[in-house]
Amino acid sequence: MDFKPLVTLLAIVNPLAIVPFFIHYTQDFSEEQRRSTVITAAFSAFVVIAISALLGLKILEFFSISLASFQVGGGMLLLTSSMNMLNAQPAEAKPNTHEMEDGAAKAARGASIAVVPLTIPLLTGPATISTVVIYANKASTAFQLSMLVGYGVVIGLATAICFSLAKPIARVLGKTGINVMTRLMGLILAALAVEVMADGLGKLFPILKS
Repeated sequence: MDFKPLVTLLAIVNPLAIVPFFIHYTQDFSEEQRRSTVITAAFSAFVVIAISALLGLKILEFFSISLASFQVGGGMLLLTSSMNMLNAQPAEAKPNTHEMEDGAAKAARGASIAVVPLTIPLLTGPATISTVVIYANKASTAFQLSMLVGYGVVIGLATAICFSLAKPIARVLGKTGINVMTRLMGLILAALAVEVMADGLGKLFPILKS
């Protein structure tokens, strides 16, 4: 059983790094609202991964995009994400001031911000989707594909746990601890990004393998 896809997804999604944003967006929420936000964010993360695994390749075929090209592009996205993480920023995106104000406004209105911006783009953005599609192509059996979807469940559970324990985690790890964890994940992700790009370049330019 190959756990590399799970390790890669955990490194990219890295819900620990999103804990401070979760606390910010839900600071005025009641316990019931916060619990609802946790469930929605976790389920949304799973849905994004599951849809990418099951339909991602068909979307590539529809747009006539070769997997090799997608691997190179996806690898570049992963490398960019890893650079963000090495600077102790979330892998997918760091909200700008406008997004923060927009999220706060939604919270004030009592609307759920679990899907945007918590799930998309903070937890699961282009880098996550690219990674899932690449690994879906490597799945040679229905069981392997179902395992990839199952990893989405694990990511959803990890997200739910981190968000449910957001305040204790932030208190124990502190900003420094979260930054250290993010940088370690970034280092792992950088190595995986190079591997993905090398595989794609090898398919586009076979001479590189000789």
